Amino acid sequence: MGEVTGTVIAGVIAFASAVVGAVIAGRYAKRGAEAGGRKAVEAALAQVHGQAAAEHWQWVRSQRHQSFGALFAAYAALDEVLARIAPEVRNGVGLDEAAGRELRERALELQAKISQLALWGPSEANVLAYALMGKSVAAVSSLLQVEGVGSAGLSSAWSSFDRAREEMTEAHAAFLQRAGEIVRDPRQPVS
Repeated sequence: MGEVTGTVIAGVIAFASAVVGAVIAGRYAKRGAEAGGRKAVEAALAQVHGQAAAEHWQWVRSQRHQSFGALFAAYAALDEVLARIAPEVRNGVGLDEAAGRELRERALELQAKISQLALWGPSEANVLAYALMGKSVAAVSSLLQVEGVGSAGLSSAWSSFDRAREEMTEAHAAFLQRAGEIVRDPRQPVS
C-alpha cells in the first residue's frame, strides 16, 4: 500500500496542481484578453472618431465652398445689372419699372445667399458678408434715388452713387480675400 498510495497521492497532487495551474493561467489569459480587447476597442473608437471628424470638416468645407460660390454668383449678377443700368440712367434713359425690379431682385438674391452663408461661418466671414450686403444695398438705393433727384442735385446724387459703388467693390474684395483663406484652412469654427 505504500507504493500504490504514494503513486495515487502523487497523481492527485499532480492533477490538483494541473487544475490550479489551469485556473490561474485561465484567469491571467482572461485578464490579458480583456485588456487587449479594451485596447483594441479604444483604438478602433479613436480611429472612427478621427475619421468622422475628418469627414465632418470635409463636409463643412464643401458647404462653405458652395455657399461662397453662390454668394459670388449673386454678387456678380447684381454687379452686372448695376454696370448695365447705371450708364443708361446717367445718359438720360429713365430707370424703368423692369430695371428697378431687376435691381431689387438681384439685391434680394444676394441677401438670401448671405443668409445661407451664415450657417457655415466662421463669424468673421459672416460679418464681412453682411458688410458686403449693406454696401450693395446702399449702391442699389443710391442708384434708385438718382431717378428722384432734380437736375440741381444730380451731380451730388451721382457722386453718392459712385462712392457707394466703390464701397461695394471694396467690401467684395475684403470678403473675397477672407473666403479664400477660409477655403484653404477649413478647420475654422462654424458660427
